[in-house]
Amino acid sequence: MIVARFALLLALTAALSAGAGCDRLRAARLGPDVPPPEGMLRPMPRPGAAAIPAAGAVTVDQFDTTSAAERAAAVATPAAAASAKVGRTVAALGNPADPGFWLETPLVSAARKGRVVAVANGKSVQLELRPSGGADGSGSRISLPALRLLEVGLTGLHELEVFAE
Repeated sequence: MIVARFALLLALTAALSAGAGCDRLRAARLGPDVPPPEGMLRPMPRPGAAAIPAAGAVTVDQFDTTSAAERAAAVATPAAAASAKVGRTVAALGNPADPGFWLETPLVSAARKGRVVAVANGKSVQLELRPSGGADGSGSRISLPALRLLEVGLTGLHELEVFAE
């Protein structure tokens, strides 16, 4: 039994190191003519999301590909829609190469529209709430553009009130 598992592990390792499937994965995520940055797969843009940052992005402005219109819409006061508080979370900066306004959180089980309010200063931003798959109380990750609009800083942990539509 142990020998069979070892043989399977060895076969999988050989297949992966030979690049089996890697080219198909890269083509599916980036298109055949766009190579990822060295040692990193780049995320797929979500429908209606901002563009993915350029491969050589190093500054905050290069990673934040949202337009002025997208930023204005994100901070606009939402209509009196049925929005309910789903909880409070502590969030840190998520993947800066993942474009758009989003919060990955264990407070939701399916992607939906929402809004967060920074407890520190009361600023809010509309965004997509994404399930993180983490355990309750495990914390959240928030997009770089959303953190910039909340004006709480890009480093550290930030307490947020989370509302869902």
